[in-house]
Amino acid sequence: MSYKSDIEIAREAKKKPIQEIGAKLGIDAEHLLPYGRDKAKVSQEFIESLKDREDGKLILVTAINPTPAGEGKTTTTVGLGDGLNRIGKKAAICLREASLGPCFGMKGGAAGGGYAQVVPMEDMNLHFTGDFHAITSAHNLLAAMIDNHIYWGNELGIDERRVTWRRVVDMNDRALRDIVTSLGGVANGFPRQTGFDITVASEVMAILCLATDLKDLQKRLGDIIVAYRRDRSPIYCRDLKADGAMTVLLKDAMQPNLVQTLENNPAFVHGGPFANIAHGCNSVTATKTALKLADYVVTEAGFGADLGAEKFMDIKCRKAGLAPDVVVLVATVRAMKMNGGVAKADLDKENVAAVADGCPNLTRHIANLKLFGVPVVVAINHFVTDTDAEIQVIKDSAAAQGAEAIVCRHWELGSEGTVELATRVAELADAKVAQFAPLYGDDMGLFEKIETIAKRIYHADEVLADKKIRDQLRAWEAAGYGHLPICMAKTQYSFSTDPNLRGAPTGHSVPIREVRLSAGAGFVVVICGEIMTMPGLPRHPAAETIGLNDLGYIEGLF
Repeated sequence: MSYKSDIEIAREAKKKPIQEIGAKLGIDAEHLLPYGRDKAKVSQEFIESLKDREDGKLILVTAINPTPAGEGKTTTTVGLGDGLNRIGKKAAICLREASLGPCFGMKGGAAGGGYAQVVPMEDMNLHFTGDFHAITSAHNLLAAMIDNHIYWGNELGIDERRVTWRRVVDMNDRALRDIVTSLGGVANGFPRQTGFDITVASEVMAILCLATDLKDLQKRLGDIIVAYRRDRSPIYCRDLKADGAMTVLLKDAMQPNLVQTLENNPAFVHGGPFANIAHGCNSVTATKTALKLADYVVTEAGFGADLGAEKFMDIKCRKAGLAPDVVVLVATVRAMKMNGGVAKADLDKENVAAVADGCPNLTRHIANLKLFGVPVVVAINHFVTDTDAEIQVIKDSAAAQGAEAIVCRHWELGSEGTVELATRVAELADAKVAQFAPLYGDDMGLFEKIETIAKRIYHADEVLADKKIRDQLRAWEAAGYGHLPICMAKTQYSFSTDPNLRGAPTGHSVPIREVRLSAGAGFVVVICGEIMTMPGLPRHPAAETIGLNDLGYIEGLF
């Protein structure tokens, strides 16, 4: 049986004017700033008028560690949102925006799949409303102003060897990871070694996603540490007087984007920090706005629950005063087989034993999520090759951890395939059984926080950090940054820092390569293993098969 591609399904969507979608949430047309007919930004003025409203229920969708078999976390988020609306609930979804780098690389876009998608799919996966371009421009303006300040006499006494602010571009480009700038003589400034990160790893992205309004945005931008003097004292963005101009560039980008699902239900798509090298959640502004307008809000956190969900709880919820009511953990039979040692080519064959061998990955994620005091439901994202016996193994494994596993067919059937999941999630949310608490307190030491995550979430034996890193953490504590949460940067493919270590490994170590202070965003980034802040393209990038067909339609996006 042949199935239509995601882009074919998206192109056939019966989209409604964005004003009709806004009306479902009580947003008048005057408060929507349209980008064409099918997408709009919600005005800051309208958002501020919602402050006194009661919040709806917050549902987090996360997943097991991703595998090449695919888990369908975004697809499940969309399907659950549609399912809640189908059973008569007033629900909205909140997603991250897609980065151009992965779209043209290997990972693809971020609009869901099958009959559980957000549209317009092509726009969302390409330039959308220009938010990422604004973030790139704001980030690089600051970089230009640093080099310009040094060129014109360096009044602030910046130590050129200790400029920490790199440049960014929204593309996977390994050639830019480590570069030398200002070659070519006196007129071009002072040569120094630097590099590029991908835009979604920018601290400006993290700040946009955590800021509550434009005033808070400018304060956070001003707090960015860009360099150090020879005496190691920090130099802030505000010292260069760049925060005002950066805020101007980000003024429109701060406003959440409203689009729709294939079933014409409201979807906020805003912000997009990477989950392995940043905090991996959509913007606080979008989530809080949705909670004021809908009774149920379904949002996702990037990659597996060891990264995305942990950061959602320990960074986003802590900073924004949010508390999830239910967590949905997405798993697939195919991914369980891969965790059980089956090769990708053999995933379509029934292998009950391999599913059972892979389930420890699932059960560890369930146990970890329960540490935060929130009820967990497992969503089995159904593939046509799944057998009843294989599905039963997952259900039994989840039950052994005190969680219910529900088969979902949203990819194939849309909301009809998530009625059971939506009903159960709504029951748990309405029961108010969650007793949410972050994993660690603000007053715990920075290294202690790192150890807490490594031992309780990753189940590692130890954290390996040399004296230089420990001294740096102590110096930040002495400077008043000890209360900040930790943003772990590690591989998404494993609980460990080794991407090839599948399942539920124990007895491993977490080596820290580098620590970075994101003083504006308000967290400490801890880089482990071989994680890259600027990805490269694969041997055969998706860009090779993306183009326009004879009718002028885009082909090859996924």
